[in-house]
Amino acid sequence: MALIRPTDTTSSGSDSRSGSARRPGTRTRTRPGLGRAMAVFVLVGLGALIPLLGPSVAAHGTGASATPDSAVVALLRAALFAALCVQVGEVFASGLARRVPDAPAGRPGGWAPYAAVVGFAAAATAGELAPHGHGSRAGVLALLEAIAFTVAGLCALSRRPGRQVWPLAVVVLAEALRAHPPTEPTPLIGSGLTVVHLTCSALWAGGLLNVLRTLRRWDDAEAGGALLGLYARVAAVLFAAVTVTGLCSSLRRLPSGPVLEQLTATAYGRVLLAKVLLVGAVALLALWARTRLRRAPDPRAACSPARVEIVALGVVIAVSGLLTALPLPIKG
Repeated sequence: MALIRPTDTTSSGSDSRSGSARRPGTRTRTRPGLGRAMAVFVLVGLGALIPLLGPSVAAHGTGASATPDSAVVALLRAALFAALCVQVGEVFASGLARRVPDAPAGRPGGWAPYAAVVGFAAAATAGELAPHGHGSRAGVLALLEAIAFTVAGLCALSRRPGRQVWPLAVVVLAEALRAHPPTEPTPLIGSGLTVVHLTCSALWAGGLLNVLRTLRRWDDAEAGGALLGLYARVAAVLFAAVTVTGLCSSLRRLPSGPVLEQLTATAYGRVLLAKVLLVGAVALLALWARTRLRRAPDPRAACSPARVEIVALGVVIAVSGLLTALPLPIKG
């Protein structure tokens, strides 16, 4: 204790106070960041429960039973769709930001390389679970998706990250071909609808996520409002395309007969109905955000409903993954 002098303690305390004075608000920045990270972790965990528990819940009371690997396949599909949305949306949002006059230089850190790893793992594992593994048609397409995600991740790390658009287009095409095997009637029409539907969905959800991330780095309200306005105009077209292609794909897959009965008496129909209701809720949130964007003094006030919208879109992605793992209703 003789080595500890009061002057040392005072000096240490003054240094600590001066250090906190030099960096005001350091703790207040760290805690919200940790809180947001924990919130994202909890939301992702809750979202994973949808594909994991969904097959058995959707099949309850229908007389059909879920396959043993349907929950895993649903989770892998949801992870693949989420990775695709993040990567496509990052390129899309970067393009919109470049169109904003006098845009601030700040850009959020890229998530595309991490999303590429998730997409690769999901596609490769899904190929292993396919009948006859990677030797089957579905397995070969899954292997192609895994390779495309790898190339997209390398492009994201390069000096020209925009080039990842091309391997991501391969992922979309491979997924469309996987969803419509040659055994079904007019598979090319179904694949074409899926290409448009999946592309527009990825631009819609991923674009909104990365636009909101960009706005967190911008302090200029005018530039932020301009970026939101650009996205809102494109999102209206994307929503129309998603709605039309989704409706056409559903009508092709459902057998002829009472639609309400098919939507309530089959596992596929129940999940499809849940997805339709969720997309409707997302549309209302988007309309709310667009209204606040036009009327609020600060256009960034639209961020609040937009954040709720992105959470709802995450649920839609999880439900979409579940939908792909369920058997189609039998056509009479």
